[in-house]
Amino acid sequence: MIRPFTAWSPASIRHKLTLAAIACILVPAVFTLILYNFMTQEAVKRQAITNAESSLHLVGESVTNLLTGMLDVTNYIQVNSGLGTYLKLVASGKESADPYTAFTEKNRVLEQLDSLTYLGSKKYVTVILTNDEYYMNYSVSDFNPLEYKRESWFGRLERFTGMQSLWAGPQPTVFQYDKFDHPYQISVARTLRLESSKIYGYAVVTIMESQIRGVFGSLSEENGIMLLDAEGRIVSARDPEIIGTVFPQRSLIEGMKETSVVGIGGERYLVAQQRMAFNGWRLVLMEPYKEATVNISSIFSRVFVFQLISFAVFLILLLVLVRRFTRPLVRLGKVTSAVQRGNLEVRSGVRGNDEIGRLGLLFDQMLDRVGEMIREVSDNQTRKRKAELKMLQAQINPHFLFNVLNSIRMKVMKRGDPDSAKMIGSLSMLLRMTISREEDAITLHEEIDLLRHYVSLMNLRQKEEVTLLTRVDPEAFLVRVPRFILQPLVENALIHGLGQLAGTITVGAGFQGSQLILTVEDSGRGMEEAERLRILGRIQGGAAGAGEPDGRAMGHDEGPENLSGGSRERAVDQGESSAGNQARAAAQVEVSGRSGGFSGIGLVNVAERMQMLYGGGFRIDVISEPGKGTAIRMEIPVERGDADV
Repeated sequence: MIRPFTAWSPASIRHKLTLAAIACILVPAVFTLILYNFMTQEAVKRQAITNAESSLHLVGESVTNLLTGMLDVTNYIQVNSGLGTYLKLVASGKESADPYTAFTEKNRVLEQLDSLTYLGSKKYVTVILTNDEYYMNYSVSDFNPLEYKRESWFGRLERFTGMQSLWAGPQPTVFQYDKFDHPYQISVARTLRLESSKIYGYAVVTIMESQIRGVFGSLSEENGIMLLDAEGRIVSARDPEIIGTVFPQRSLIEGMKETSVVGIGGERYLVAQQRMAFNGWRLVLMEPYKEATVNISSIFSRVFVFQLISFAVFLILLLVLVRRFTRPLVRLGKVTSAVQRGNLEVRSGVRGNDEIGRLGLLFDQMLDRVGEMIREVSDNQTRKRKAELKMLQAQINPHFLFNVLNSIRMKVMKRGDPDSAKMIGSLSMLLRMTISREEDAITLHEEIDLLRHYVSLMNLRQKEEVTLLTRVDPEAFLVRVPRFILQPLVENALIHGLGQLAGTITVGAGFQGSQLILTVEDSGRGMEEAERLRILGRIQGGAAGAGEPDGRAMGHDEGPENLSGGSRERAVDQGESSAGNQARAAAQVEVSGRSGGFSGIGLVNVAERMQMLYGGGFRIDVISEPGKGTAIRMEIPVERGDADV
């Protein structure tokens, strides 16, 4: 069971050293940056607030001068005695009856209104009397002053007395000359009253909203400054699209008494405001906090970049040194993995005067010793198998046995029993191949001939005949293979796959790249998956243990209980799909001595022999499904054009 600590820890010492070194460099750097940021952020905030208030104050003075200039004009119209006397006479209908005098007086009033706007910003000045007489410093073709009476704010003027003024804005521009270039205007209006407080006229002073927006241009583009009226509507701003709308953060700034840093929409803003006492309007400055502190933050960024570059340089140097120091360990790890996969020929070649060098030398010496021991064990096992086979052959005197069988066959033929003679001939051929041949390898053609004699012999002794089919690549007939590698498979297919009943056994041989593919397939009952896996495991386990004194996991001594109910299973060889080979192979447990079978060499014995001869180049697989028969598939390394495997 893996402990919690090791479950996430690095797998190699190289990674552990790297992480430890990175931590030793990174922790002090991060601590320094955090400390520096903590010590400077308050000073940065105070400086940013001071800068914002100074900028707002400068803009506020300019805007105040513009709006105060409008009030000065209305004050002049209201308090100028000569102008007031004339306007009152006109409003009461008592102006001079002389046309010339009336014209002169009216012209003098217009000149006075024009003089009010000679200096400073452009202003539209309008005086409207209650009898619809009007005076203005612009052309009536540009705008008819009486249209002011239709404005929504005009009716509220009656509530204003004395020096009280009504501020209206922003309103769509009504002057034809400026309408296209200046979409909005701002107006201040005041009532003109008699001593009895009766209204005899109205004074209206208008400027273009763009004049205030021009003042905002003195600030940087990052500063979001705007002028709000008493209801929170935007009177002027850099973005004309938002003029006339209600400021979204109105409730936020209502309770603010001083400049603050607030969060809006997930971002921090520096917010400052300045109120105007004469109309209740206020200037609001909103600037992203990071933009307000960009200069000081740039210093912090440069320090951070310098530390980051230093960290990267030292980290690269450290990684190079760690890789150099741990390269022998990595080499040893790769060699160990190769040995674990079965490659005992690989060597590390790690040498040196330190502990790692001595470890590499001892490891290579250990592999040399292991190789020698494996060769000794393999030689002993090979000699033991040959001795067992020779002892089996020596149990019967070949010459005596063959002569006797030949005499019996001749007598049987003379008596007119060719079937029995054929049976005796096949038996003689089988025994001759079994005990009179001393060579370990024969041609595949001879091995298949042995199978034909064996099946013919078995057909004579059982009630129903079995058909033996061969599908052999012509090039494969001359390939030399170990003796008795197919007969045990055919025997098991006949007795256990077909249950000694009628059926078909197909033997196939062909090439797949550098591999000779041998298959034995029956049309019998097949087996279940669990049984197939159990049998395949015992076959492969027996082959893996071929070096042990008794490596048979499934031999004749096992008995027929290995095939309970005839269940077998199917497995798809991993190499079949790549070559497109659809041949199947079935595996059956070999027949026991009690079942009367011919072979004394079991299926596991065959796998052991092949494993000893070809090592990792040999593969065996079992394929079976209930009702679809069973097949065995063997792969043997061979060179094409070479008649000896």
